[in-house]
Amino acid sequence: MITPAAIKAERVSKALGGLPVLDDVSLDVGPSEIHALVGLNGAGKTTLMRILLGMLKPDRGSAHLTGLPVSGAGAQVWSRVGQMLETPFAYPELTARENVYCSARLHGMDRDAAGSAAGRALSDLGLEQYATRRSGTLSLGNRQRVGLAAALVHGPDVLVLDEPTNALDPRGVIVLRRLLQEACRDRGAAILVSSHHLDEVARMADRISVLHRGRIIGTLQPGTVDLERRFFDLVLQSDLQEQEPL
Repeated sequence: MITPAAIKAERVSKALGGLPVLDDVSLDVGPSEIHALVGLNGAGKTTLMRILLGMLKPDRGSAHLTGLPVSGAGAQVWSRVGQMLETPFAYPELTARENVYCSARLHGMDRDAAGSAAGRALSDLGLEQYATRRSGTLSLGNRQRVGLAAALVHGPDVLVLDEPTNALDPRGVIVLRRLLQEACRDRGAAILVSSHHLDEVARMADRISVLHRGRIIGTLQPGTVDLERRFFDLVLQSDLQEQEPL
């Protein structure tokens, strides 16, 4: 029996402001898998994630979460999804604890469960000493941790994280890696992460897809020797093919 993908983009194309951003992109993430999407700045990573999360509609193609079309997804689907795109979820006037608690409640947890889960998430990400601090007064790295805690607090089956290691110190990167790998192992979570830092995602990912100028141009194996050179070989080969005369 084939296990269906928990996250799936099928032949997705999108233009913004008249300019093509994504071109016929297909990608999937199965349960208990961390799939990394890597590419240079402007490759289209965030746009693809926005489509997968229902924030943008594709011009062509389709997006599915937990086997259901994103276009018709309801609370039953979104309560199982955790996400962080571009900037972390954090109301600046609320404390770190209040922000994470709000995320738990928004994902359907009752008051008692949300309070307990918020405490665990803050502890997991090393935020106990900042729990009562207003998020707007925190450092960029700690705001990133608050956003990650908010994405993880409800134990989602699906996680979509855009540049999750941004602003994290080395210890924070190690903690995040452990939490994501535990989510895969312990509850079978499907996780899509984007990054332009190959060395970071290679340590946590099961698969790596390369997005360049809106197209998937190849895949990389996380354990490959000289992964960075292989990445740039794919990019250069793609650019040269585009320059070839018809």
